Amino acid sequence: MMNIAMAARRAAAGDDLPDASEDYTRIGDMAREFNVTLRALRFYEDKGLLTPARMGTTRLYAANDKRRLQQILLGRKIGFSLSDIKEVLDLQDPRGANEQQLRLVLKKSQRQMTRLEKQRQAIGEAIADLKQLMATVSAKLDTLRPVGNEG
Repeated sequence: MMNIAMAARRAAAGDDLPDASEDYTRIGDMAREFNVTLRALRFYEDKGLLTPARMGTTRLYAANDKRRLQQILLGRKIGFSLSDIKEVLDLQDPRGANEQQLRLVLKKSQRQMTRLEKQRQAIGEAIADLKQLMATVSAKLDTLRPVGNEG
Protein backbone atom coordinates (compact mmCIF):
# COMPACT_ATOMS: atom_id res chain seq x y z
CA MET A 1 0.00 0.00 0.00
CA MET A 2 1.41 3.36 -0.99
CA ASN A 3 1.30 6.17 1.54
CA ILE A 4 1.27 9.88 0.83
CA ALA A 5 5.03 10.26 1.32
CA MET A 6 5.69 7.51 -1.23
CA ALA A 7 3.23 9.13 -3.63
CA ALA A 8 4.98 12.48 -3.23
CA ARG A 9 8.37 10.88 -3.95
CA ARG A 10 6.95 9.28 -7.10
CA ALA A 11 5.49 12.60 -8.21
CA ALA A 12 8.80 14.38 -7.55
CA ALA A 13 10.55 11.73 -9.59
CA GLY A 14 8.17 12.42 -12.44
CA ASP A 15 6.13 9.26 -12.04
CA ASP A 16 2.38 9.37 -12.45
CA LEU A 17 0.01 9.77 -9.56
CA PRO A 18 -0.43 6.72 -7.37
CA ASP A 19 -3.04 4.18 -8.37
CA ALA A 20 -6.10 6.01 -7.03
CA SER A 21 -8.32 2.95 -7.27
CA GLU A 22 -6.20 1.08 -4.75
CA ASP A 23 -4.89 3.50 -2.15
CA TYR A 24 -6.44 6.85 -2.91
CA THR A 25 -9.61 8.15 -4.42
CA ARG A 26 -9.68 11.23 -6.61
CA ILE A 27 -12.33 13.88 -5.99
CA GLY A 28 -14.60 12.80 -8.87
CA ASP A 29 -14.55 9.18 -7.79
CA MET A 30 -15.20 10.20 -4.20
CA ALA A 31 -18.16 12.33 -5.27
CA ARG A 32 -19.66 9.45 -7.27
CA GLU A 33 -19.05 6.89 -4.54
CA PHE A 34 -20.83 8.97 -1.91
CA ASN A 35 -23.34 10.65 -4.25
CA VAL A 36 -22.21 14.16 -3.35
CA THR A 37 -21.12 17.05 -5.52
CA LEU A 38 -17.55 18.17 -6.08
CA ARG A 39 -18.63 21.47 -4.57
CA ALA A 40 -19.75 19.70 -1.37
CA LEU A 41 -16.38 17.96 -1.04
CA ARG A 42 -14.53 21.23 -1.55
CA PHE A 43 -16.86 22.93 0.95
CA TYR A 44 -16.17 20.24 3.58
CA GLU A 45 -12.47 20.72 2.91
CA ASP A 46 -12.77 24.51 3.30
CA LYS A 47 -14.53 23.98 6.64
CA GLY A 48 -11.73 21.70 7.84
CA LEU A 49 -13.88 18.57 7.88
CA LEU A 50 -11.87 16.78 5.20
CA THR A 51 -8.15 17.04 4.57
CA PRO A 52 -7.28 15.16 1.40
CA ALA A 53 -3.68 14.81 0.35
CA ARG A 54 -2.61 17.12 -2.47
CA MET A 55 -0.39 16.42 -5.40
CA GLY A 56 -0.39 19.63 -7.35
CA THR A 57 -4.04 20.48 -7.84
CA THR A 58 -5.18 16.87 -7.47
CA ARG A 59 -6.98 15.92 -4.28
CA LEU A 60 -6.38 12.37 -3.10
CA TYR A 61 -8.68 10.88 -0.48
CA ALA A 62 -7.44 8.04 1.72
CA ALA A 63 -9.50 5.50 3.68
CA ASN A 64 -9.60 7.87 6.67
CA ASP A 65 -11.13 10.60 4.49
CA LYS A 66 -13.81 8.16 3.37
CA ARG A 67 -14.65 7.29 6.97
CA ARG A 68 -14.82 10.98 7.85
CA LEU A 69 -17.11 11.68 4.89
CA GLN A 70 -19.40 8.83 5.96
CA GLN A 71 -19.56 10.39 9.42
CA ILE A 72 -20.17 13.87 7.96
CA LEU A 73 -23.02 12.58 5.81
CA LEU A 74 -24.58 10.67 8.69
CA GLY A 75 -24.31 13.75 10.90
CA ARG A 76 -26.00 15.89 8.23
CA LYS A 77 -28.72 13.26 7.70
CA ILE A 78 -29.67 13.25 11.38
CA GLY A 79 -29.60 17.03 11.54
CA PHE A 80 -26.28 17.89 13.16
CA SER A 81 -24.79 21.23 12.23
CA LEU A 82 -21.42 21.29 10.49
CA SER A 83 -19.87 22.84 13.59
CA ASP A 84 -21.23 19.96 15.70
CA ILE A 85 -19.83 17.45 13.23
CA LYS A 86 -16.45 19.17 13.18
CA GLU A 87 -16.35 19.28 16.97
CA VAL A 88 -16.96 15.52 17.11
CA LEU A 89 -14.52 14.66 14.32
CA ASP A 90 -11.78 16.80 15.83
CA LEU A 91 -11.90 14.68 18.99
CA GLN A 92 -11.14 11.48 17.08
CA ASP A 93 -7.94 9.75 18.13
CA PRO A 94 -7.17 6.78 15.89
CA ARG A 95 -5.06 5.23 18.65
CA GLY A 96 -7.39 5.92 21.56
CA ALA A 97 -10.68 4.70 22.98
CA ASN A 98 -12.26 8.05 22.03
CA GLU A 99 -14.27 8.20 25.25
CA GLN A 100 -14.51 12.00 25.12
CA GLN A 101 -15.69 11.84 21.50
CA LEU A 102 -18.29 9.16 22.30
CA ARG A 103 -19.62 11.17 25.25
CA LEU A 104 -19.96 14.23 23.03
CA VAL A 105 -21.76 12.22 20.34
CA LEU A 106 -24.19 10.89 22.94
CA LYS A 107 -24.84 14.38 24.35
CA LYS A 108 -25.41 15.90 20.91
CA SER A 109 -27.55 12.92 19.84
CA GLN A 110 -29.80 13.26 22.89
CA ARG A 111 -30.23 16.97 22.18
CA GLN A 112 -31.01 16.29 18.52
CA MET A 113 -33.49 13.53 19.43
CA THR A 114 -35.41 15.99 21.60
CA ARG A 115 -35.41 18.52 18.75
CA LEU A 116 -36.63 15.95 16.22
CA GLU A 117 -39.38 14.66 18.51
CA LYS A 118 -40.68 18.22 18.93
CA GLN A 119 -40.60 18.67 15.15
CA ARG A 120 -42.47 15.38 14.66
CA GLN A 121 -45.16 16.55 17.08
CA ALA A 122 -45.44 19.90 15.29
CA ILE A 123 -45.66 18.12 11.92
CA GLY A 124 -48.39 15.83 13.27
CA GLU A 125 -50.37 18.85 14.42
CA ALA A 126 -49.84 20.60 11.08
CA ILE A 127 -51.05 17.51 9.20
CA ALA A 128 -54.17 17.30 11.38
CA ASP A 129 -54.88 21.02 10.82
CA LEU A 130 -54.34 20.64 7.08
CA LYS A 131 -56.68 17.64 6.88
CA GLN A 132 -59.33 19.62 8.75
CA LEU A 133 -58.88 22.59 6.40
CA MET A 134 -59.16 20.34 3.34
CA ALA A 135 -62.35 18.75 4.71
CA THR A 136 -63.85 22.18 5.45
CA VAL A 137 -62.98 23.51 1.98
CA SER A 138 -64.27 20.36 0.28
CA ALA A 139 -67.55 20.59 2.20
CA LYS A 140 -67.87 24.27 1.27
CA LEU A 141 -67.25 23.47 -2.40
CA ASP A 142 -69.87 20.72 -2.27
CA THR A 143 -72.46 23.27 -1.08
CA LEU A 144 -71.56 25.63 -3.93
CA ARG A 145 -72.03 23.07 -6.74
CA PRO A 146 -75.45 23.08 -8.34
CA VAL A 147 -77.25 19.74 -8.16
CA GLY A 148 -76.64 17.72 -11.31
CA ASN A 149 -73.41 19.58 -12.17
CA GLU A 150 -70.41 17.41 -11.44
CA GLY A 151 -67.75 19.57 -13.01
